[in-house]
Amino acid sequence: MDSRTSDTASKSLQKPDARVEIMTEISLPDMNDLCDAAALAIDNGGGFGWLRRPERDSMENFWRGVIAMPLRHLLIARLDGVICGAAQIVMPPPNNEAQAHAVHLVSVFLAPWARGHGLARRLVERAEAKATSDGFKLVNLDVRETQQAAINLYESLGYQQYGLHPHYAEIDGTPIKGYYYFKAL
Repeated sequence: MDSRTSDTASKSLQKPDARVEIMTEISLPDMNDLCDAAALAIDNGGGFGWLRRPERDSMENFWRGVIAMPLRHLLIARLDGVICGAAQIVMPPPNNEAQAHAVHLVSVFLAPWARGHGLARRLVERAEAKATSDGFKLVNLDVRETQQAAINLYESLGYQQYGLHPHYAEIDGTPIKGYYYFKAL
């Protein structure tokens, strides 16, 4: 075996670089990765509200808007440097003093090709850590009944279901239930 074959073989056995980070600005390559990952998640039924892939410029404007909102944090997952998923923490507005202790976890997704590396779990755990470090005491979230993998993840992380909405969403004219969860930090 020559050294090139050995290098290739050892690289194929290496564990992929899987990480989660908070994003405060989006470069062009990151925007491309983020839109591509979101599009694949949407196509696979995990589109955090979108049922059909929007036009690319609409998706880019969406992500620029997320970054521009001062009461949101965008967390992204990378696998070998490529963005493959995201989540958002939505903080309460200043006028909502009664709920100033709680954040909402929204728009969690992972591209199908990046599953199986623990990144969805790490996205949620990093969101919880960020919320805790910012002084919040509670995370709220909601999810469609059709997203069983997400439900399993949230429940395995200690989220407690407290409500059900029988007409939470509508897909192709069919009402879909939604589940509401919380977790004390």
